[in-house]
Amino acid sequence: MDALASLLLDLKRRGIGSDNMLGLLHIAIGRTVRRTKDNVVLSRGMAWRELSTLLKKIRWDPNSVASLGIDPESLPPRDRQKFWYAAISRTPIDSQLARESAEKLTVALRELGYEVGPAPGSSA
Repeated sequence: MDALASLLLDLKRRGIGSDNMLGLLHIAIGRTVRRTKDNVVLSRGMAWRELSTLLKKIRWDPNSVASLGIDPESLPPRDRQKFWYAAISRTPIDSQLARESAEKLTVALRELGYEVGPAPGSSA
């Protein structure tokens, strides 16, 4: 989880991913991510609860849920882990749109030195 945290912090610093939360959630939950330079696996996917804890820990911008069509005010305001968990639960993570959004984010990640595995259930 620490390795994925460092990737998310890098994305946060660069301003990548907040406008494509659907793709980011799809990748974090269901895909393998590895660093290209040393082939180290950063994540093989994670549970919603783990991801919500991680987003809370790194203080991901809660307003980024607006890109998911979710009003941040409609989510639990005080507990950020519950906030992120509720946001994830309202998101169509396994939809075709999520896969397409993830592919767009994959291009940016590749330029930063990360490789993202294929979507679950795909033939690639």
